[in-house]
Amino acid sequence: MKVLFIGGTGNISSAVSRLLVSKGVELYHINRGNREKIEGVISFSADINNTNEVLKHINGLQFDCVVNWIAYTPEDIERNFQLFNDKTQQYIFISSATVYQKPPQHYIITEECPLDNPYWDYAQDKIACENLLMKLFREQKFPVTIVRPSHTYETVIPVAIGGWTEYTIIDRIKKGLPIIVHGDGTSLWTITHSQDFAIGFAGLVGNKNAIGEAFHITSDEVMSWIQVYKTVAHACGYEPYLVSFTSQIISDYADANGFAPTRGNLFGDKSHSAIFDNSKIKKFVPHFKATIPFAKGIQDTIRWFEQDKKRMQINDSTHAFMDGLAKLSIK
Repeated sequence: MKVLFIGGTGNISSAVSRLLVSKGVELYHINRGNREKIEGVISFSADINNTNEVLKHINGLQFDCVVNWIAYTPEDIERNFQLFNDKTQQYIFISSATVYQKPPQHYIITEECPLDNPYWDYAQDKIACENLLMKLFREQKFPVTIVRPSHTYETVIPVAIGGWTEYTIIDRIKKGLPIIVHGDGTSLWTITHSQDFAIGFAGLVGNKNAIGEAFHITSDEVMSWIQVYKTVAHACGYEPYLVSFTSQIISDYADANGFAPTRGNLFGDKSHSAIFDNSKIKKFVPHFKATIPFAKGIQDTIRWFEQDKKRMQINDSTHAFMDGLAKLSIK
């Protein structure tokens, strides 16, 4: 099988790339070459937004599947349709679980839940992409499969504030500084390791039955946000100093004081419980099962950050944001 990834070296896509290569897939990457190449992958250095540059590499090539890990707007989809409509048997679009209705109608999310997120332009753009792709599927027979990752990690720290590509949250935990938790920390959340996600995703690549379908792929492990932060802290050998604020207060404080906006991230995603029914992906990929518990996975993630000081990026602005908010609880 011959597969092309647009992107392919990110937090989720790296794990998928490694797994497909191990299965003997002939895997190609098109990206800007800013990250370390993955062994066994044929890599092309090009900007996907530069059509002529991309065509120089893929002219004469046909693929069983093309996966775009970095498409965010309908304009990206239009460009991809023109590039790959006659070059692939399947096109997988990486959407997001943030597209599901907020606030949700039901506490368990299935793929049949409405797509409606008025709080976050990122989610609105992903919904627009999905709608356009399904139109192209119906009218042009474009062989699309949609995948909606939720909060997936391996080389990022999956917390609401102070993590992701930052090491700030770990720095604060180790120093005993206040950690900001949205709400009262009891809403339920699902976090998925990239290696688990990769198993489900790999089963969709080249799967003709998946064309015209949408899937989320998540763990079945559910935790409260308090449990999430405590698990991260325990992985470092510490107890966290947690301070809770409503999402409204956090967002208003960020806006009023010139910090990075948090409103979309909270109201459009993390302030709501997210529990996923994975029956559909398990039906299409029967061997899929998430097996890496968060307590184990986050230890590996923190170890990965600490293996290279360049990865241990501490954001002074995030520190100032959390410190400023924490002082409000004292007043």
